[in-house]
Amino acid sequence: MYYANSSNLSFDYPFSLELLPKTAYMVGGAVRDRILGRNREYLDLDFVLPCDTVKVARKIAKHYKAGFVLLDPQRQIARVVFPQATVDFAQQSGESIETDLHRRDFTVNAIAYNPHTQEILDPLQGCADLERRMMRMISPANLQDDPLRLMRAYRQAAQLGFTIETDTQTAIRSLASHITEVAAERVRVEINYLLLSSQGTPWITRAWEDNLLAPFFKFATSESFAKLTAVDDSAVKLAENWQQLGVKLQEYVRDTVKSTWLSIAKLACLVNPDVEVAEIELQKLTYSRAEIKGVTTALKLFPQLQLSQMSLREQYFFFQEAGFVFPATAILAVAHDILVEAIAPLIDRYLNPDDLVSHPTPLLSGKELIIALGIPASPLLGKLLMEIAVGQVEGKISTPAEAIAFARQLLEG
Repeated sequence: MYYANSSNLSFDYPFSLELLPKTAYMVGGAVRDRILGRNREYLDLDFVLPCDTVKVARKIAKHYKAGFVLLDPQRQIARVVFPQATVDFAQQSGESIETDLHRRDFTVNAIAYNPHTQEILDPLQGCADLERRMMRMISPANLQDDPLRLMRAYRQAAQLGFTIETDTQTAIRSLASHITEVAAERVRVEINYLLLSSQGTPWITRAWEDNLLAPFFKFATSESFAKLTAVDDSAVKLAENWQQLGVKLQEYVRDTVKSTWLSIAKLACLVNPDVEVAEIELQKLTYSRAEIKGVTTALKLFPQLQLSQMSLREQYFFFQEAGFVFPATAILAVAHDILVEAIAPLIDRYLNPDDLVSHPTPLLSGKELIIALGIPASPLLGKLLMEIAVGQVEGKISTPAEAIAFARQLLEG
């Protein structure tokens, strides 16, 4: 057993500690990160209580008019959501907090902190492993109890800049086949964390080498994972020349989706280059429609950037298809040895909101064209609007009147 007073381990709690029982302990990542001096803008706290867990959580939520979610009624796990914090309350596993800690995944996550007494409880020498900057399992059985913990070793090593202890690495390899017992969406979350930055690249590669990812990326090879480094390097290279492109690569595909455009480019390296096969792979991992569309669009379009020169018409159609996926497409192209100089003009176009090739401004609406030409709504209308857009790009027309005359000429021709 190891107790220590830690008066410097302070937290900005989103609620009054008077509402928290004296027997409550904070556990997990928040304790680990605070010991390491890592600060988060958005607090994510986990408390373990010996009893009345849901009752305490409801009371706190009601007092602060905060959000309340009953996550697991059987295991008594509840969540209270504040504007700047999420707080999970869980029933203690076993007869004591020490027993609970012994059932966790890694020693660095098995440190408990009593906010009332400011004492740290560290029965598994997690603090020593924090100093060593090492991920060490508590036991192989604990990893097997929830095989997602196998993936978490790599993700947390990447996030913290840690290594994985030798016996732990050996155990992970021996248990790798159990990863298929985990729900695909949970695996996807861990993969996404590793794809977010260059720090994750060597670790997702290691996870694949240790057979954790083979069931999910069946067509990936060592070359596929080498391309991840090429994507990271290409992102740095392009961001040096086009800072705005670097910013866009770090933007999320959508607000509700935790993949960036950089992640999409990396994901495209790991799936089958056949877009139909890739789509099936990504569906099995429960990626969203937006993410799948991003990957398949980038895969389909980046080879087109090998063309030495695209006409304005070809560029127009390229941008129409690429849309928001252009940053991922560009980075994927450079990672596949397409010269930066070859795509520089397209990058400049994309980053210029006034560029008519990449961001066309319609001269006419479909309704206006119907009235002007006296034609019905039909597929022909769409073709005319498209030809008007191309004509505008090519400098043939620049006003609504010219657009109508151009369309009339096309009809008559």
